[in-house]
Amino acid sequence: MFRQFDINKLVIVFGGSGFVGRHVVRALAKRGYRIRVAVRRPELAGHLQPLGRVGQIHAVQANVRHPGSVEAALRDADAAVNLVGVLFQRGRQRFEAVHTGGAAAVAQAAAAAGLPLVHVSALGADENSPSLYARSKAAGEKAVLTAKPDATILRPSVMFGPEDTFFNRFAAMARLSPVLPLIGGGLTRFQPVFVGDTALAVAAALDGQTKPGTIYELGGPEIRTFKELMQYMLGVIGRRRLLLPIPFPLATAMAGFTGLLPKPPLTADQVELLKRDNIVSAEALAEGRTLAALGIDPVAMEVVVPSYLWRYRKAGQFSNRLAG
Repeated sequence: MFRQFDINKLVIVFGGSGFVGRHVVRALAKRGYRIRVAVRRPELAGHLQPLGRVGQIHAVQANVRHPGSVEAALRDADAAVNLVGVLFQRGRQRFEAVHTGGAAAVAQAAAAAGLPLVHVSALGADENSPSLYARSKAAGEKAVLTAKPDATILRPSVMFGPEDTFFNRFAAMARLSPVLPLIGGGLTRFQPVFVGDTALAVAAALDGQTKPGTIYELGGPEIRTFKELMQYMLGVIGRRRLLLPIPFPLATAMAGFTGLLPKPPLTADQVELLKRDNIVSAEALAEGRTLAALGIDPVAMEVVVPSYLWRYRKAGQFSNRLAG
């Protein structure tokens, strides 16, 4: 794609104001790229400005469900990154509309403009999955490679970092509830990856370090079960809680109710996702489609997670003892 640290190139980051986006914007800003953040609500992207120099980062309005706005956002650009995704469906934000249709719109516009494209998907993407989320992600990847055969696709596992929706969510639950559920017994395996490493992978792709038309799988240095992750989180925040195994059928029934909440802690589709491991495949390891292939040494959870979960301890950052 570009020469490494090719300054003054303009990169458009769709969905750049979210959890992953702020880390991607920071990584690109450090490399000297100019960044146009394309989001539905630019007025909520002001927190990105301090990540770069004056005038280096600015936000514009764009909605991947509307191809015209995507084309306008790409005007005069040198490359595009698509980070847009949703964890649950609400209103017009449907998995197929965002993950599949939106991905296709970005890829088609990038192809028409002759721009390099980095598309961030998810490690669970699978066209045969019972999960609509996973199927829509796989369909989005297919649409991207159809329109842009030389695009780079990144599939991160569950990501951790200061603003994550994984450890923060369960730590908040543990602060209030004496019980934490282990869906399916908590046996599902994950390979948590630091969000900053995912951002470095995006930057590496733009720097020309990836193979065109290749899907990279991004995982951290350790594989742990969901139960082990909950035990680790409880140890960090210094709380003892009952970890209660919940069979998948019961979890699906529970999700029928919790899925109706404005920000559901669990949906039936997420229960389906938990039925399969979320780890880097043997094929990706053998073929060199991992963080290591990009020269990135993945950061361990122990290095980062305690730096932001301390706020869930009874005594904050001044106590590491089990407080009960």
